[in-house]
Amino acid sequence: MAKYFPNNWQEYAEAPDDCFQQHTFEEIMTWKVAGWELPSSVYCIIREMNLKTGKVKEHTYQRKHAARAKVEQLLSTPDTEFVVADNESIHHLFPGDYNDDVLDDED
Repeated sequence: MAKYFPNNWQEYAEAPDDCFQQHTFEEIMTWKVAGWELPSSVYCIIREMNLKTGKVKEHTYQRKHAARAKVEQLLSTPDTEFVVADNESIHHLFPGDYNDDVLDDED
């Protein structure tokens, strides 16, 4: 049986509001949404969603050529949308958004 480690939720629940630093919406968006970082061992992460089943799969790639091959495969997969995130940007691709220039980026 796993050892139980009690938490202090009651202490936090009873603490007055002035014990906690207030943050603006913009601060949180900058910190959590725009502040993503991938480990140096990861080139990109691709998250695909099957639009018929709602099933989500996540793929992590260390090498650009393997990630490009997956993107090419997903571009030809019907009823699939996917997100590609690397350290520079996030791209969300939907069915019907694709054209021949999607994979033409700087190498």
